[in-house]
Amino acid sequence: MELQVNVNEDRLNEISEKIIGAAFEVSNVLGVGFLEKVYENALNVELKLRGIKTFQQAPLKVYYKNELVGDYFADILVENEIIIELKTVKEFDDIHIAQCLNYLRITGLKLCLLINFSKPRVEIKRIVNGIGNK
Repeated sequence: MELQVNVNEDRLNEISEKIIGAAFEVSNVLGVGFLEKVYENALNVELKLRGIKTFQQAPLKVYYKNELVGDYFADILVENEIIIELKTVKEFDDIHIAQCLNYLRITGLKLCLLINFSKPRVEIKRIVNGIGNK
């Protein structure tokens, strides 16, 4: 898996708009009340139906002084450029944002979409890592 860390902002915005559209479609079809994994699988299917390349449960490795010290898994990696982290929670919490920021930091990617399917209208938060910084 080769991550695309030097992606321009316009490309990220274009892909994220497609992801958001797919998330709303999944929310409209399934509604609320399912486990997070159901929404993950459905969103992965919807993105693929829209011709978007995905990698479900993408492995992310954490190194300390060149030694592997931990493994995480991003719910969905899109086009090797954007991480999607799904939740089915009452409200986003600081820990969810921190999780996304950590994923961005260890991968060098610029954008994570935090998506909550437990509300009647899907909730989406863009977590950025250095977009617009010079």
